Amino acid sequence: MLARSITHALVGLEPRRVEVEAHIDGGLPGFAIVGLADRACAEAKHRVRSGIGSAQLEWPLKRITVNLAPAGLRKEGSGFDLAIALSVLAASRQVPADALAQHAAVGELALDGRVRPVRGAFAVAEGARRAGLGRILCAPESACEAELGGVEAVPVSHLGEAVAYLRGELRPPPADPPEEVEEPDPPDLADVRGQERARRALELAAAGGHNLLLAGPPGTGKTMLARRLPSILPPLEPKEALEVMRIHSVAGVLPPEQPLVTHRPFRAPHHSASTAAIVGGGPGPRPGEASLAHRGVLFLDELPEFQRPALEALRQPLEDGVVAIARAQGQALFPARFQLVASMNLCPCAGRGDPAAECSCSPQRLASFRDKLSRALLDRFDLVVTVPRPRAVELAAGPSEPSAAVRERVRTARRRLQGPPSRRTADADELLSRAVERLPLSGRGRARVARVARTVAALAGTEAVLPEHVAEALAYRSPKELAA
Repeated sequence: MLARSITHALVGLEPRRVEVEAHIDGGLPGFAIVGLADRACAEAKHRVRSGIGSAQLEWPLKRITVNLAPAGLRKEGSGFDLAIALSVLAASRQVPADALAQHAAVGELALDGRVRPVRGAFAVAEGARRAGLGRILCAPESACEAELGGVEAVPVSHLGEAVAYLRGELRPPPADPPEEVEEPDPPDLADVRGQERARRALELAAAGGHNLLLAGPPGTGKTMLARRLPSILPPLEPKEALEVMRIHSVAGVLPPEQPLVTHRPFRAPHHSASTAAIVGGGPGPRPGEASLAHRGVLFLDELPEFQRPALEALRQPLEDGVVAIARAQGQALFPARFQLVASMNLCPCAGRGDPAAECSCSPQRLASFRDKLSRALLDRFDLVVTVPRPRAVELAAGPSEPSAAVRERVRTARRRLQGPPSRRTADADELLSRAVERLPLSGRGRARVARVARTVAALAGTEAVLPEHVAEALAYRSPKELAA
């Protein structure tokens, strides 16, 4: 007796169709799972047997073999439990095989037969839609997420409910629509006192999608400024929201009550994070912070404290907008088109650049501090700003311009930047050429200055890039404190 059910394995963000074949034959009773299953997947035989017994269903006292096809594709995680259990029940004639063939299934089984949610339900539902299946059996907590994948979710809280549904004895209630959860607004730029140059750099970064490095002594508002960047960014487009949702679903960080992401991500990992945590990886590659920040902001506070390999690994996604992780079984691709915002002190003792303190760092210690950041990484920051300590009169001033007003200017500038490229005047070209020789600028640096100058022109509302726009863009290259 042979029966099949359909589920999907995740390779990076891509769902791969998996046929769960259950074969029941005579001989000594036994239960084996084959098909390159990892330990969590292979342990399904214990959860499935206990779950079937707890659901008051009959466990076949025969030799049971479950094959997860294709056998060459590695299967990871506990999301195959429900499909395995239903295949075994269909092979033993306790579930109609033709009804099961019209559904995909995803979920982990508890020992008492309850169906638990698993990560990646949205991607699995997308795979079911591409395979021509219109329905997916899943845990109630995964139903909203699965429906956004383009199929009808059938929420079943227990294996017994799934069996009764497939027999036609029960119609589970439809998936509840996502709750209207009020997401807190990001911190407002009106809280920042003074720091006009840093605020201007933040606006440029938001308008042009530029990478930003804030350098200066402690307590000058670097982190405060960085955390207010999302408040001046335009909201996610529907297509962008689905991209972000797919990544967060596979990573398992999507809240079940509000699966559709509406705010741009803001990720701020601790400086102790490993390379795999930053860019993704692991035995079964999962997205890292760079991908979780896709279409949003990745903030690295105290940049030199991060491990250098982790920082160097960011160079590829900063250029290509994607993280490629190679494994023996193949390659996993994770989108990673984010804005990098970082902050740092100017020296290890944090006294450099502060008129109220004196730097006690030796030349050797200062050189070692600078060696933590490669020139290649610093070259990828379009805007580098030294943030001074604010004056007393600035701290005592009232609220500054709110984020809403800045966001409107950013939206207008982005619309201009989506149009034909702005023409640079002859004087602007000459100034840029002289800067290449005198600063000096690499080819990448020249291109980034040109991009920032175009953003300055877009915010100014001019049709052409003028010398003053290039001059402002050049003013945001690495300051002497970092280049020395």
